[in-house]
Amino acid sequence: MLRLGNLRPAHYAWVMAAVTFVILLGASGFRSAPSILIVPLQDEFGWSRATISIAVSINLLLFGFMGPFAAALMERFGIRSVVAGALCFIAAGAALTTQMTAPWQLYLLWGVTVGLGTGSMATVLAATVATRWFVQRRGLVVGVLAAASAAGQLVFLPLFAWLATNHGWRTVSLAVTIATLSVIPLALIFLRSWPSDIGALPYGAMTSDEAPGPRLNPVRTAVAALGEAARSRTFWLLAATFFICGATTNGLIGTHLLPASIDHGMTEIAAANMLALIGIFDIVGTTASGWLTDRFDPRKLLFMYYGLRGVALLILPWALGSSQFALFAFIVVYGLDWIATVPPTVALASKEFGVARGPLVYGWVFAAHQVGAAFAAYVAGLSRTVMGDYLLVFNGAAVLCMIAALCALRIGMPTVLPGGTPQPQGAGD
Repeated sequence: MLRLGNLRPAHYAWVMAAVTFVILLGASGFRSAPSILIVPLQDEFGWSRATISIAVSINLLLFGFMGPFAAALMERFGIRSVVAGALCFIAAGAALTTQMTAPWQLYLLWGVTVGLGTGSMATVLAATVATRWFVQRRGLVVGVLAAASAAGQLVFLPLFAWLATNHGWRTVSLAVTIATLSVIPLALIFLRSWPSDIGALPYGAMTSDEAPGPRLNPVRTAVAALGEAARSRTFWLLAATFFICGATTNGLIGTHLLPASIDHGMTEIAAANMLALIGIFDIVGTTASGWLTDRFDPRKLLFMYYGLRGVALLILPWALGSSQFALFAFIVVYGLDWIATVPPTVALASKEFGVARGPLVYGWVFAAHQVGAAFAAYVAGLSRTVMGDYLLVFNGAAVLCMIAALCALRIGMPTVLPGGTPQPQGAGD
């Protein structure tokens, strides 16, 4: 506990949440760089958007598939060591990007190195901290931390666009390097793995019902969690809906909305400001989603979020071409909805698989999210290269969102056996 003057002692869980928020915000800068750098790289090197999108797809895939292994590494080596190492990876990849001259270097640095670093944190870190350190307010904390990660990708965009426009794209990479290095001391000084490390209970807990497990091989732990989760229908429905979530956020809008806006006559800075505004609304929406997740059925929340996202994508092509009012409506809806899906998804994973296994399983669900993001990032770039616009992918993404909304209502429902007898959830579903 920390005592603040004459005020009531503050639980260290809130220190963990605050430090994690700052770390995720500071480290998320490079996640916004792809949309800023696509056009400058195309202009300087002559690389097509499809070629650049391959690097984005590699980054997004590793960003996702590192999740479960990062969660296992946090069990084995502790949160502090994993986060500090991940931040070093991001800083190194960002700095070395300034020296690249060939696509393979873009793939190695922007794709692999930064993908491994960012994938070791992201929403998996948020889920791990919230699940281990909070019993009460868990959904709210997941929402706030997830908002930090996602909003950081967007709110840095105006600065990065200004730097790229006035000082060249390499200054963007250097700015990310500085921002990432600046938060490493916070991780080393303040982060702890479990409440028991400081002799405390999770916030709101009366007893410690789950303690740190044995220090097992991280790869074996992550694979075992996948094997356990794969027997549950809830896991596959969560993975399917999160695949669509990733395709329609990081993969499509996060990577291609800025180039699509430039195609419709916007300047790069104006388009970046639009994405930054989405990031501001995201902070509100994801935080509110966490609060709602503590109080309402997460499945119904997911149904609402995916449905609204689908409607927003349907109006986007028209809004970019002709209507400022419709474009602002898209910004508001998409901002509030950007990763509002994270708190209900984490809650469903923790409910199904428990406090210890929940973050690991969520890591695999998040991997599906990034598979969807990588798929959409490449397909959208290819569609733009071949067809000359993004209309087909925007409309296709809207249809996928409607499918996700319907799938969300089936999460956690019992399987009906032949003859109409419900099978209990978790019993072979």
